[in-house]
Parts: sequence; C-alpha cells; structure tokens
Amino acid sequence: MEEIKQIRQLLERERPVSWDELPDLALYMDQIISYMPRQLINLQGDEQVTPAMVNNYIKDGLVPRADGKRYGKQHLGYLTAVCAMKKVLSVKDMRTMLDGVPEWKQPEAIYNYFTKAIDIALNEAADKLDVDTPEDELPNLALNLGLCSYANQLACQRVLELMQSRQKAEQEQAEKKKEKEKKDKEKKDKDKEKKDHE
Repeated sequence: MEEIKQIRQLLERERPVSWDELPDLALYMDQIISYMPRQLINLQGDEQVTPAMVNNYIKDGLVPRADGKRYGKQHLGYLTAVCAMKKVLSVKDMRTMLDGVPEWKQPEAIYNYFTKAIDIALNEAADKLDVDTPEDELPNLALNLGLCSYANQLACQRVLELMQSRQKAEQEQAEKKKEKEKKDKEKKDKDKEKKDHE
C-alpha cells in the first residue's frame, strides 16, 4: 500500500540533526521558531513551535534560560527533545526525567543519547509497517501499533514513578541531614557560649 510505504519512509528518514550540525551561532527567538520545524518528526506537517511554548518550557525548567535573548545548541537540543516527548509525557514527567540526569552530564551527551534513542525507536516503528498490508488489515495494524504504544507508556510511567520515589527519598534525606547539621551547630554554639560565660 503506497500510503503505508510513505509513512515507513518518513519514519526511516526523518531525524533531528546531530549535535555537530546544530547552528554554532546563538539564535534569537524568531530564528529558533523558524529552525525548529526541521528538528521535528512531523508526519502531518502541521506542528509548530511558538514563542509562548518556548517560554513555558523555560518556566517549567525543561529548557535552560536564554543567554540574554539568545539561544545556543543546548537550547535547541533540549527543545527538540521536549517537543518530541510532549506527545507522550506530561511536563511533570519530563521534569522527573531531567531531574534524574546527573548534573555533570553535558548537554551534548544528553542530546546525543536522545538522537540515538529516537533513531532506534523510529526504526522499530518503521519495521512494524508492512508495505504489503492490505486495506482490510489496516485496523489490525493500527491496533497493534496502539497496543505497543500503550505497553511502552505503562512501562515508562512505572519507571518515572520509581524515579520520583527515589528523588523524593533523596530530598528527604538531604533535608534531614541539613536539619541535623543545623541542630548540631546550634548545640555547639550554645556549648561555646556557655563555656565562655564560665
């Protein structure tokens, strides 16, 4: 079926550019908006990124703040990943994912992992599309693709819940440690003050 062949070809061909191919020059908001469509895998051709969307992603902590009014490679990288993931994850879930990335990890490494992972995922989806699928089998094909998406979504949600649980436990432990250090300091200061008065 020609339409299935076209979808498969798009899934096999369309990719965000590599880190090295992202613009080296810092871009202004209007340049970001005009650049982003080439980063998105958009089968319908109707998806747009708006300045309001970019600003909301920045406010939500999903994309770093601009350097002045200019955006560099790291902004484009994060924005590309967020635009892809927003179709399946909430802002809160994306934030959980980002919070789980070690602080020392560079934006380039994060983006490179993203582009490799999306390449694998798109190729796997393309492999599920048989160009010889007869028209009366399209409902089954759609069902199978939908169920794969459902199963992946369930697994993803559970992994995110595990991450949230661990992040919460780490935060509580850090707060307890901070509180203990504060109490120890207060006790030490009181003991010193008491000793000074003797």
